[in-house]
Amino acid sequence: MSQLAVPQRPAPPQRHSRPGHSRPGHARQDHARQDHAGRRRATQRWGAGLAAASVMVWSGLALAAPAPASFADLAKKVSPAVVNIASTQEVKDSEGPGPGAPFGFPEGSPFEEFFKHFRQPYNENGPSGPGAQRAPRHATALGSGFIIDESGYVVTNNHVIDGASEVTIRLGDESVYPAEVVGTDPQTDIALLKIKADRPLPALQLGDSDKAEVGDWVMAVGNPFGLGGTVTAGIISARGRNIQAGPYDDFLQIDASINRGNSGGPLFNLDGSVIGVNTAIYSPNGGSVGIGFAIPSNMVKSVVAQLRDHGSVERGWLGVQIQNVTPDLAAALGLDEAAGAMVAEVTPGSPAEAAGLKSGDVILNFAGEKIDDSRELARVVAQHPADSKADVTLWRDGSEQQVNVVTGEMPSNDQMAAASSGPTSDGGYHSSALDAKLAALTPALRARYDLPESAKGVVVLDIKEGSVFEQSLRSGDIIRKVEGADVASPQQLERIVEQAKAQSKAAVLMLVSRNGQDLFLGLKLGIA
Repeated sequence: MSQLAVPQRPAPPQRHSRPGHSRPGHARQDHARQDHAGRRRATQRWGAGLAAASVMVWSGLALAAPAPASFADLAKKVSPAVVNIASTQEVKDSEGPGPGAPFGFPEGSPFEEFFKHFRQPYNENGPSGPGAQRAPRHATALGSGFIIDESGYVVTNNHVIDGASEVTIRLGDESVYPAEVVGTDPQTDIALLKIKADRPLPALQLGDSDKAEVGDWVMAVGNPFGLGGTVTAGIISARGRNIQAGPYDDFLQIDASINRGNSGGPLFNLDGSVIGVNTAIYSPNGGSVGIGFAIPSNMVKSVVAQLRDHGSVERGWLGVQIQNVTPDLAAALGLDEAAGAMVAEVTPGSPAEAAGLKSGDVILNFAGEKIDDSRELARVVAQHPADSKADVTLWRDGSEQQVNVVTGEMPSNDQMAAASSGPTSDGGYHSSALDAKLAALTPALRARYDLPESAKGVVVLDIKEGSVFEQSLRSGDIIRKVEGADVASPQQLERIVEQAKAQSKAAVLMLVSRNGQDLFLGLKLGIA
């Protein structure tokens, strides 16, 4: 820490007699010397007062934003419980030399770039000629982890050990143990391992990540590039980051340097509690640029507890198709803010249907937690195991209502709606209200979209270029409802929209089926 420099007042000039001159008036000189001494004492008092004031100001700043003088004591305290993890995969490669890819990540996943450089492959038998079938190779992935129980339970990332035929753990004292995989959760990228030691092991405590604030000091310990125990420090840069790594993303963003091999290692607060599991980095060049991501410890707690007890994670299920509430939707619904998760569709036989939830409801609060968007609702519901009771606050028909829900167990296989292309045929009805060409559902259109005979709605054939609705509606959309009313013809839809305009409504609410999925749209009106 730099110290404040205290400005020094220049000393009064000294008076020197010139050689060859006499010094008459000794009394005046004595008085001058006394005056000079008095000014010097005053100067010293002024300087001392300024120095004291400077220290007081600096101390006040230090109290407002304390920075540790050293992380040495913290590092000594926690490092013995941080471990290095090596996992081995067998890779069959018939495409020629190269590192192979023993860990499968979706293309473009942040873990793909983050983890591919971990691999230290070797080919035991070497190449045997172009195009020839090669003998199995082994790739070793290096990562980090930490002990949470003296009996030998170890937490790490799932992607560190995913697909491994062998996992070994090296402790800080260089002792090495084979590890058993107790359970994994790919959805949150958490894995729980177990080693058997002949002694109690040093262990860490999972802290309360909800108390961690942006700007708090943090320290990371891990095994970057296989170098072994490495300590770095920084601050929490942001909370609640969604990096598209999974359905329950809620990362802490940190600027403490983490690199390849830190994955699965702990993130500490200044009390020595683990508040996160270092998982990914954003890097345009493969190295740390000060943007890292850690899974919050409160999410880790619930996952690890279930892995330890059951070997897998059971998540709550509501049975709704949901979407975010846009400002346009909020205006159409009469909400003060664009917040909550809007129910586009309720699954038949689901807990949501049993609780009386309806298409068009906006879930504002679930089990005491405010819901800001659809992603947060999915995360909150998933944290409640099957048969959990929850009070739900929702927005329906212009007012808040309360319902009680009992969660179900999330199905193992979620069905994905098949995508379909929109029609481009001519004909139809031109809607001046929507600047679009519309058509009623005909047997031909039902066959095109694989819809049952009971399906009703209006098909969007084309949107006029430059229309204010061009960013909302798409060719191929099936408009099922407008302002809560079923629509079966373009003329009926036109009348409802024109009526809304006549009533000076800011927006209309539409239920649209797009690519096999239902979603609500808030279409702004009143634009000349």
